[in-house]
Amino acid sequence: MAVLWQRLVGAAAFAPAGGPERVVLGCSVWLAYSADRWIEGWRLDPETIGTHRHQFYQRMRWQVAALWAAVLALDVTVALRWLPSTEFLAGLLVLVPVAAYLLSHQLVHRNSRWRLPKELCVALLLGAGAAVFSVGRQGVRLAPIAEPLGLFVLLCFSNCTLISVWEHEIDRIHGQTSLSHQFAGARALAHLLPWVIAAVSALAWTSGGRGTAAACAAVSAVLLGLVDLAEKRTGRMPARVMADVALLTPLVPVVWGHA
Repeated sequence: MAVLWQRLVGAAAFAPAGGPERVVLGCSVWLAYSADRWIEGWRLDPETIGTHRHQFYQRMRWQVAALWAAVLALDVTVALRWLPSTEFLAGLLVLVPVAAYLLSHQLVHRNSRWRLPKELCVALLLGAGAAVFSVGRQGVRLAPIAEPLGLFVLLCFSNCTLISVWEHEIDRIHGQTSLSHQFAGARALAHLLPWVIAAVSALAWTSGGRGTAAACAAVSAVLLGLVDLAEKRTGRMPARVMADVALLTPLVPVVWGHA
């Protein structure tokens, strides 16, 4: 998902990501996600685990650790061998807040109600990953990146916020602080946000320019809203999967060669 939006962001700046950038971003996103799940699985009592993904990361702890080390080796090798120095250094700058997020939200401030919401952190970090290599190129204009990057961050935030509402009870059992637990208005925000993003994206889409990112964002936001409406019937697990699938709309212009 992040790799697809990386392509839209790069296209907007006329600095498309190449194969090495896509590999590094894909590996890095998986490394961060799996580290997050691995630490949580390690902390939780097996009797309190309420999701299949946490059970998997606890049951397959050492196999995942071995795979993690192999993916890390691939990630570092590709970055050192094929990324330009400016892009490599830009990637290192994103690594710092990723490490800080894992340390804060899984260990130091795990149960704090006043920490920065993890949903916002994840959205910003994914946005940083999608834009970092384009921003790291010399001579690239940053203004054209703003629209696709902003819409992607909003979609990620909406996705994570909806999941925090659907999994409110799971987070309580796991002792995890989520946006749904931190703010009383999170539920209303979660249900409304996809439709606001859809409206904003549709307006940007019809305002001229290339419009590919805005079109993708509008469709993704509508899909997120529909998934949310159907969640009570489908259940939280299918809804979570479909919410992630909803953000894959850039695949269409990529396949058609328009991104």
